[in-house]
Amino acid sequence: MFKTIADPADCEVRSVIRFLKANNVKPAEIHCQLVEIYGENVITDGMVRKWVRQFNDGSTNDHDEARRGRPSVVNDGLVAKLNAKIRENRRFTIRMLCDEFPQISKTVLHENVTNRLNYRKR
Repeated sequence: MFKTIADPADCEVRSVIRFLKANNVKPAEIHCQLVEIYGENVITDGMVRKWVRQFNDGSTNDHDEARRGRPSVVNDGLVAKLNAKIRENRRFTIRMLCDEFPQISKTVLHENVTNRLNYRKR
């Protein structure tokens, strides 16, 4: 038996599906081969069938499409304003910053203050 490959990239698995589909292998057999090589939790049979359908419809992209979503409101200019506001009053709280920057959520503010600006609680 072959040695299983742990944690394959999604695009790698889809490339294998695309290759086997080009060789006219049935979706059920593709799933069996994937499970044999990558392990039980690689991909479901239904997802294999979905990707085979997409490749039959002419898709050649092995990667996920860009997803729609809410764009980030935090940019470098806003981070600079945030930094300036913190330097005005070093005894700031996240709640005070929420009042000053209502367009940014409390969680995103905290993340930017700690990760991007590297401020810590003292």
